[in-house]
Amino acid sequence: MERIILDCDPGMDDSVAILLACSDPDIRLEAVTAVNGNYPVETTCKNARKILELIGRTDIPVAMGMSHPMVRKSPKDPFSHGSDGQAEAFLPEPSMPVMEAHAVEVIRDVVSKNPGEITIVATGPMSNIGMAISLYPDLIGKIKRIVAISGAFGLNAASFLNATGDTPQSEWNVYVDPEAARLVYGSGIPLKLIGLDIATDFGVDFNDDQILRLRASANPGARFLDKAVSFVQSRGFSSYCAVIDAIAVAYVIDDSLISFSGYHVGVDIRDGLTLGMTVRDGRHHFVWKDLPLVDIAVGADYARFLELVISSLA
Repeated sequence: MERIILDCDPGMDDSVAILLACSDPDIRLEAVTAVNGNYPVETTCKNARKILELIGRTDIPVAMGMSHPMVRKSPKDPFSHGSDGQAEAFLPEPSMPVMEAHAVEVIRDVVSKNPGEITIVATGPMSNIGMAISLYPDLIGKIKRIVAISGAFGLNAASFLNATGDTPQSEWNVYVDPEAARLVYGSGIPLKLIGLDIATDFGVDFNDDQILRLRASANPGARFLDKAVSFVQSRGFSSYCAVIDAIAVAYVIDDSLISFSGYHVGVDIRDGLTLGMTVRDGRHHFVWKDLPLVDIAVGADYARFLELVISSLA
């Protein structure tokens, strides 16, 4: 049994990540912690509750977290998830309550009560996590690991062509709060970072048969994903946009889906062309060993990932 906190900023693909986490019997979703990112935190928190109510999982607590990055103003996402933040699905307004505790306190409490047992799956900016380990540094040795959609490491063309931040070579989650990412990268917590290189690879694209299976399903999660895929395709994007964040949950379900290698990585926090850029030092010689050594995704079985998503939801 994998026990996780899903720290996210829904967003359509975060919503699919929640659906996937709830679909697997071997995952225990302890809490969903919302953060500012794709949309203001009030919206991301509301969308998390909407998607949980859609599938009848109101037993999973949702906490509202950081409303802004740790030290800077929040940028506006250049990619739209729709006016509702969920691919124009226009799900009903949620009735389930928000936890009274701030998401940072929820992370502290869940991890502290279960040292070494909680994986944090981070699919949004790392503001909540960065603040948690800043306020409570003892958490660093208690978090089992962090599996994150984070960074763009220049491993392939997708890393550059599909840049999601608002600079030419940045990934959105890091770009929003580069200081938080830099802090978490250097914390010593075991990290599995899935960058745009893997999460937006051109192999992440549903085929016609898989789309038909979604549309034939009575499962509300399948209907939501079908809506999200149609939404992004109607705007000229490939279907990977609807499942970027889901690949982090998929790795927790089946760790054979993605391969990782260790690299020294730095995060640029300077304003300008390279803000939020994640610099991977992969040299044979003269490596900057003062940069944190982290595990970044270098390959994935996309066919099995897509089939996992379809079979779980449809």
